[in-house]
Amino acid sequence: MYYQNLRGLHWNINGKHFFELHVKFEELYNDVQLKIDLVAERILTLGFSPLHTFSDYLKKSSIKEGKNISDAKTAVQLVVSSLQTIILLERAILKTADKLNDEGTNTMLTDFITQQEKEIWMYSAWLKH
Repeated sequence: MYYQNLRGLHWNINGKHFFELHVKFEELYNDVQLKIDLVAERILTLGFSPLHTFSDYLKKSSIKEGKNISDAKTAVQLVVSSLQTIILLERAILKTADKLNDEGTNTMLTDFITQQEKEIWMYSAWLKH
């Protein structure tokens, strides 16, 4: 859901912040696309099957759907709230992975969280202008 939201934000952003945010949203969705692949491959490595249908995504997602958002402030707020939700989920997975001594998952998620916390800080700073 987050990836699809980023695509929509990239396509629909308007106004005086178009040029900067159009590029930033593309950077974010390219990064998320790589992370989705890493997570899917980790799930497969652990002997499970990753979800891959939109119906599964809609049932499982706790990310709010952002439809036809073109306003810069609303778009950035959606990015920040989505990242906050993702981090909460990742921290819950970290606890489970820690109990299972799953160092691979812990390392991957710790790296993701570090980057996402920085993104939240940066986009939150942008919102203060």
